[in-house]
Amino acid sequence: MNLLRFDSESAWIDTVCSVWRDRLHTKPDLRICLPSGTTPVGIYAEMSRSARAGLVSFERASVFALDEFGGLAADDPGRTRHTLQRQLIDAIDLPPAAFHFLDPDNPDPAQHCLDYDAAIGEGFDLTLLGIGLNGHLGMNEPGSPVDSSTRRVELRGTTIQSSARYFAHQNLPHWGLTVGLKIILASKEVWVLANGAAKAGITEQTVRGDISPSNPASLLRRHPNCSLFVDADAGALLDS
Repeated sequence: MNLLRFDSESAWIDTVCSVWRDRLHTKPDLRICLPSGTTPVGIYAEMSRSARAGLVSFERASVFALDEFGGLAADDPGRTRHTLQRQLIDAIDLPPAAFHFLDPDNPDPAQHCLDYDAAIGEGFDLTLLGIGLNGHLGMNEPGSPVDSSTRRVELRGTTIQSSARYFAHQNLPHWGLTVGLKIILASKEVWVLANGAAKAGITEQTVRGDISPSNPASLLRRHPNCSLFVDADAGALLDS
């Protein structure tokens, strides 16, 4: 795992976006897996500005949502699909058919997950990930099988409570659909994004702790092309 540390969140955002633009310039048909949430907000805003300014194009790219909450109304703005659309998709030139997302309301969720894996095909060129406070990647909670594919998962209590920030109601999701660890670990390139003081503890555990499914993020230390981008707050414990 390549550790990249930055003195400020703005430098963290600028570097991630600069490298992402380079990847799209080199391979315009990049197949990308993206998370939603609060971590990538600034990055998506900058990539949206870059697209509007003509500095980068997603016209030939494909984007797959990393996960999706279940048990919510189809139009709930906290759903991953809607969050990604607001934060990035609606502001770039990605063709509508090139945005793939999971549907927890599908009447046959098991087959839907198989179809999602089939659409992913040979895998992602680039996967962006945040780190959950317990080390989860997407909705792959601690203890998730390393060989897991896209599937339905039950969420841990910490993940459920952390999700409250995305919703304007108390009907918090207890399950979801997620791309599995097998697919994430098979990505050609993986970027893990960590910012803010709340992520300092799990960042240190990921970099220095045991490599184990009990901390899914730690498994990425064995990935041949993984970079961990941390701002000063998230990396604060790495100096101790």
